[in-house]
Amino acid sequence: MDWWIWFVGGVAIGALEVMLPGYYFVGFMAGGIMTGLVMWSGLFILSLPMQILVFALISLAAWGGLRRALPLQRGEVKRWTRDIND
Repeated sequence: MDWWIWFVGGVAIGALEVMLPGYYFVGFMAGGIMTGLVMWSGLFILSLPMQILVFALISLAAWGGLRRALPLQRGEVKRWTRDIND
């Protein structure tokens, strides 16, 4: 696959991430963009299965890093004790 297909796919997934709450697709976005950059650099000529493997590994690493940087904060639920109209 051409490098620009990976890059455009990563940007499209990033646009999808902006529209949805949470951080579900950021890893896939990073994987697509980074795979596109690896292919664009020309240092590695990879077959399609190897490109998919690179995409999967980068996506997993980015997702894991994001989960570590922005952990779920359980128990921090905002409770309203009074109504603004009272």
